[in-house]
Amino acid sequence: MKAITLVGSTGSIGTQTLDIVTQYPDQFRIVGLAAGSNVEMLAAQIRQFRPQIAAISAAEKLPALQAALQDLDPQPILLGGEAGVIEVARYGDAETVVTGIVGCAGLLPTIAAIEAGKDIALANKETLIAGGPVVLPLVEKHGVKLLPADSEHSAIFQCLQGVPKGGLRRILLTASGGAFRDWDVERLAEVKVADALKHPNWSMGRKITVDSATLMNKGLEVIEAHFLFGLDYEDIEIVIHPQSIIHSLIELQDTSVIAQLGWPDMRLPLLYAMSWPERIYTDWERLDLVKAGNLTFREPDHQKYPCMQLAYAAGKAGGSMPAVLNAANEQAVALFLDEKIKFLDIPRSIEWVCDRHQHDNCANPSLDDILAADQWARQEVLTAIQNLANEPRIISVR
Repeated sequence: MKAITLVGSTGSIGTQTLDIVTQYPDQFRIVGLAAGSNVEMLAAQIRQFRPQIAAISAAEKLPALQAALQDLDPQPILLGGEAGVIEVARYGDAETVVTGIVGCAGLLPTIAAIEAGKDIALANKETLIAGGPVVLPLVEKHGVKLLPADSEHSAIFQCLQGVPKGGLRRILLTASGGAFRDWDVERLAEVKVADALKHPNWSMGRKITVDSATLMNKGLEVIEAHFLFGLDYEDIEIVIHPQSIIHSLIELQDTSVIAQLGWPDMRLPLLYAMSWPERIYTDWERLDLVKAGNLTFREPDHQKYPCMQLAYAAGKAGGSMPAVLNAANEQAVALFLDEKIKFLDIPRSIEWVCDRHQHDNCANPSLDDILAADQWARQEVLTAIQNLANEPRIISVR
């Protein structure tokens, strides 16, 4: 039985991870849980899975969590705030920490878990995008495994099993195209929040669903793939695959191409990251190619999805630029979800912020450099919105 800690337990990744633990109680047990602000859901999870330790990031809600669990025996350690989440990540005998926290907030708990010698089931792509220059040396130093738990990078990881060192030539990341894949680009000026949250294939959290609509999620995955698998950006490509049956592909040196296929279900990559190198039998719906029907592909529309090119540019710039890109995107998406900016303001404000970071880009950033760049970028988005208010146009990516 593998001991698991889960940070981000009340989000989409977290609840699906706990579904797996519920279905396979002989395979996994929960050591620690950490969540953001949902007291009721976290309390219910603690009652069901009986972790030794739990934390709620919203420190002001710790008394409410304690009150909700006052009759529980034995009592778990209950903590609040970011420091509490970090303590959960490093605590006890957990072998693997599943990182389901959305955004850059997952960086410090992931680093704490690595320094405590725990393997990482990485469902938080921002950890590598913002912190790759810091995280990867720590992974090597502490001898832990960094196992991708999102659909696309899990697909690549699965395809690479048995491939000899140096055998990988190219990565093909598949993208559904998000909510607006069949919209004309001119309609994007009319987008409402509800439109952006209508993903055609996947059930995900609000932030990543918007990232899918802008295709920033795929641009971020390109940067993550660079850090995970070591390929140059020229050898990582994006292809639109509306059916989301092929989750990504690899091309080998002899031009052979290997793909991983399955129904759109986040439980599968999560289970593989939690159980690797084992393969656990499931009773989940098996892929029926006849039922799946046609599998189609097309080139991404760069005019419709300028965030992709922004991500490639930030990745190639390296240093602290990916952290700035990621933070600017998080801030812009949050403003859009709060209906404070328009959909097209997301890429425009990100480009503004990245342009202004060029002269300050730190080539070999420390953790402090990354955190400072993250905070600067979030504030700079607000400046960008003010300056771009009178320029209602679709940005042109250089």
